Amino acid sequence: MAESVGKKASKVFVWILLALLIVGLAGFGIGSFGGSTTAVGRVGSQEITAQQYFRALDQAIRAERQATGAPVTRARAEAIGLMAEVQGSLAGQAALDGEAADLGLSVSDEVVGERILQTQAFQGPNGAFDRQTYEFVLRQNGWTVPEYEEEVRADQTRALLQAAAAGGIAPPDAFADTVTAYVGERRSFAWRRFGPEDLDAPLPEPTDADLRAHYEENEDAYRLPQTKRLTYAWLTPAALADTIEPEEGAVEALYEERIDEYVQPERRLVERLVFESAAAAERAAAALEAGGTDFGALVRERGLTLQDVDLGDVARDDLGAAAEAVFALEGPGVVGPVETSLGPALFRVNAILDARDIPLAEVRDELAREASIERARRMLSGMVDEFDDRLAAGATLKDLGDETEMEVGRLDWFPGVGTEAGEIVGYERFREAARAAQEGDFPQIEILGDESLFALRVDEVVPPRVPPLDDIRATVADDWRAAERTRRLAAQAEDARADLAGGDALGASGAAVETAEGVTRDATLEGVPPALIARAFEMDEGARAVVEGDGAAYLLELREIAPPDDENQRVALLRQALESQAAQGMATDALQFYVRGLMAREGVSFDQPALNAVHSQVFN
Repeated sequence: MAESVGKKASKVFVWILLALLIVGLAGFGIGSFGGSTTAVGRVGSQEITAQQYFRALDQAIRAERQATGAPVTRARAEAIGLMAEVQGSLAGQAALDGEAADLGLSVSDEVVGERILQTQAFQGPNGAFDRQTYEFVLRQNGWTVPEYEEEVRADQTRALLQAAAAGGIAPPDAFADTVTAYVGERRSFAWRRFGPEDLDAPLPEPTDADLRAHYEENEDAYRLPQTKRLTYAWLTPAALADTIEPEEGAVEALYEERIDEYVQPERRLVERLVFESAAAAERAAAALEAGGTDFGALVRERGLTLQDVDLGDVARDDLGAAAEAVFALEGPGVVGPVETSLGPALFRVNAILDARDIPLAEVRDELAREASIERARRMLSGMVDEFDDRLAAGATLKDLGDETEMEVGRLDWFPGVGTEAGEIVGYERFREAARAAQEGDFPQIEILGDESLFALRVDEVVPPRVPPLDDIRATVADDWRAAERTRRLAAQAEDARADLAGGDALGASGAAVETAEGVTRDATLEGVPPALIARAFEMDEGARAVVEGDGAAYLLELREIAPPDDENQRVALLRQALESQAAQGMATDALQFYVRGLMAREGVSFDQPALNAVHSQVFN
């Protein structure tokens, strides 16, 4: 697992280092720039060609479109800084190219060839490099072979320069030591739980003053979100089916379509074990009869599992020559050897499934209902225009309820409201429509996933508000009881803590105590609120505290603070990940400063008319 983490970190490191560059291979699937402009920018003596900019910008647009699923217009690209990002990336690439040229740095033909041979896009059906495929792919993407190979050489050269500039950077040990010590620290503690059953006196009933005080202190807990008061009309296939009959012959057709469900011959759950010879099958059958083995053991001796020999539930016609012997059994058992097309075999019958013959009369009502609902679905699709025409002619949703089969309802809708507000809330399309609807919108018929139809109207938008106490008195009373119960339990826990002031350990009095050893900050303990673990990591060794949570109070005693367990693989992986992450960040920063320094030294300039010429082709 550590190796896996290391590989992942390495891949991320390379990706970050290459983030400043537009790699030549990323241009696959991109056409060529067809304008007469040859350069759009310059870093020192290094040109940024129009073709490079065209390919890089097109790639960035494709990546943005794939990430967001939205089209990328020129206005949107400018708004999100896409062009500036590509120009900056190409300027960094040109700065590295210029530095490599000044240093006389380059890679050999062997390195270029190896990179090309490893490129999957150039491989043939057998997975090996294919020259014809290579040349075809390059032609399709506007490259000549020399142009592309020179681009690969430049790309590999830049990688060498980047490695020299940013490689070998490691964070100080103090960084990983500090974070690992914090995250991996272990604490051992004990706690005594005070639950509702431990109350030393029954809870009183809240007074009006109690409720008023709790209500005013916790107004935010009762605040309702902005709410849309909706009127809707809808018609489901099931509701319409109540008013129609199935089409003639539909019930009979459904019955025939599912005849295999209603009429089945006797079937048996069977396993088959095939042997290489009749003698081997006979020996196995004799061993079974003598009681020296069982069918499962014979299967395992053959290096098989019961899943390997399972035939499932089979009818007589499924077994061929073995049918007579298998169906002669009156209960579970083993028969054979029986000659089969695969060789001599033993068959084990695990269960007998009786024949089934359910007449149409027995399922007619069930099928008639289903056929009516199916007919209703088809009818609903043809009612959309009728209902929309009624609305366009001035009919209200109430009119639809009075004059058609549609049902009218009202509900208060806000994001997260449950189906207790109405069955229709369970439909995602209705929730989307309710979320988008505004006061004054004209109702329109829409279709739900099961072909139900609906239309809605926003009658009023109610701003966030706290309901009057009288409207939620029962809820406030329940909340007061819960809060008062927890307060009293916490007071009992505080009393118990005071009793331990003399130095006795928690549990010395005989009270039930639970303990946990070597707990880390991110641990969870069954039946223990997260607040208890969090509090344990805020305390000094030997300290005690009272923690509230999950309707109970806990008297907590911290017994030991221990450093991270260096033998724990999780701690080792954490440290490795921290070191890798820090190294990546430092290397990225170093590379960025290096490239920025090169750009500042050489000077960067772009030709806006030339850029615009490329933009006109990319965003045509």
